[in-house]
Amino acid sequence: MSALTLALLLSLAAGLSMAAGALIGVKQHIARGWLEQEVRHTVIAFGGGALLAAVALVLVPEGAQHHTPLSATLLFVGGGIAFMVVDRALAAHGGAMSQLLAMLLDFVPEAIALGAALAVGGGQAYLLAFLIGMQNLPEGFNAYREIRNSKGNTLSSTKIILAFAALALLGPASAALGFLVLVNNPLILGGIMLFASGGILYLVFQDIAPQVPLKKHWAPAQGAVAGFALGLVGHLLVH
Repeated sequence: MSALTLALLLSLAAGLSMAAGALIGVKQHIARGWLEQEVRHTVIAFGGGALLAAVALVLVPEGAQHHTPLSATLLFVGGGIAFMVVDRALAAHGGAMSQLLAMLLDFVPEAIALGAALAVGGGQAYLLAFLIGMQNLPEGFNAYREIRNSKGNTLSSTKIILAFAALALLGPASAALGFLVLVNNPLILGGIMLFASGGILYLVFQDIAPQVPLKKHWAPAQGAVAGFALGLVGHLLVH
């Protein structure tokens, strides 16, 4: 199997975990009463922790290697501002897409990085793809619940899951872009990572983190720690 084919298959598998997370989210009642709230908030926090880990351990460090402090900062802040504008526009039209946007901002740059890594003979491709998939699973669950329960939603569960499955194709497309084009353009690749990082950080603290707190419950906060720990373990293993 060629390195390009491997990159396409691994990124597709990682992307399909978004649809798998949505499929888990189809069950409206995970448990009864307080336990359902506890589980739902904990999964949201876990996804937020995983997103923060992606920013802190992968996207910013890798992206900043190829930029000056000034350009890296401008790209990072620009990403935050750009997605504030997008978020406000969606909110004005009654949209509920913050989880989905954050998930894609995480998935696409990491899939690009996966393709670029395989192009230069990266030996940790399977582990990296597994970790991307593990991040996408709770993020897919959260994004499904957010869209399904939003006001004015007209999409059935089946259509949302199929849409998430279609979004998984962004994985091979991104991996191919990294493998064939951006592996020789680290400045652009780093810029994408930094810009996405700013957008993820904005969305986490503006829309995702506020959904987490529960009075007198501590599991959601530990869920955020566990999500970040997943990213930390992956970072240490890959490096």
